[in-house]
Amino acid sequence: MFESLGLTPVEEAVYLALLHRRQSSVPELAQQVGESLRVVRAATERLEELGFVSRRVGSGTRLLPTRPDVAVNALVMRRTQEFTQVRRAAERMAEEFPQELPTRPDQLLEIVTGRAAVEAQFVQLSYGVTKELLVLDRPPYAQEVASANVPENELLGRDADVRGIYAPEAFELPGAYEQAMAAVAAGEQARVHTDVPLKLAIGDRSVALLPLASERAVDAALVIRAPIVVSALVKLFELLWVQATPLPAWDPEQPATDADQLDLRLLGLLATGLKDEAIARELGVSVRTLGRRSSALLAALGARTRFQAGLQAGRRGLA
Repeated sequence: MFESLGLTPVEEAVYLALLHRRQSSVPELAQQVGESLRVVRAATERLEELGFVSRRVGSGTRLLPTRPDVAVNALVMRRTQEFTQVRRAAERMAEEFPQELPTRPDQLLEIVTGRAAVEAQFVQLSYGVTKELLVLDRPPYAQEVASANVPENELLGRDADVRGIYAPEAFELPGAYEQAMAAVAAGEQARVHTDVPLKLAIGDRSVALLPLASERAVDAALVIRAPIVVSALVKLFELLWVQATPLPAWDPEQPATDADQLDLRLLGLLATGLKDEAIARELGVSVRTLGRRSSALLAALGARTRFQAGLQAGRRGLA
């Protein structure tokens, strides 16, 4: 539970035991968790250092647990401050020792193989961005949907510009639409295009990540640092961006509680090109109800197809 905060399994076990007992001594905790006095004493000392435990001195030293929410929030704030200091130090070092542009061919183009390596390369590219991340998004994916947006969300928290162009099939995966809407609500600029030709990520217009195969699982990718190639890929992105339709800034946590809200959300979903069953599931309505509302919207917008209705609504600023 607390491993991501740096606690060892023994330290976590000692803390949980102390929460259950409300107060305890080192020997009592050692007996409860099944560890030696030396190991438990070291664990309690570190827990005290991290703010998870305090001592009450009297007839015998007793250990008291800090409330989990108080302890975790304080530690997270401390870690955040430490990470901020490290990041600023790294930025100062980068200014002091600027990296020379690669000149050898083997430095301009690099092939990474293996799904884990491709995922790690995308995470590295994303976290290295300081100004702008451009993404062409379409299946297949090297990451699970639940974790794919983590680097982008971190960038949005740093006020970096994130723009993404989604293929309609990207929203067919469970949870993908909610992830995209959450990113839009957080500040991502997102659009949908009927023909996204490839998967692509470009960081700060200086490095690009391009899968080598478009239809198979992402098990190999090309890291591109050649300025002329990256520039051409940026131009491709900008061309598709002009042609694409904006996704609505819809909060996925907000339910569609009335007809107007439902219609606005429906227009956004129509723009994604999702199938009727998927759209009905997202809205929590039947396919029959979806059909009636879609037909009414088509007539109101003068559109011939549902996808065209979504496009027109996006261009008119209705969705």
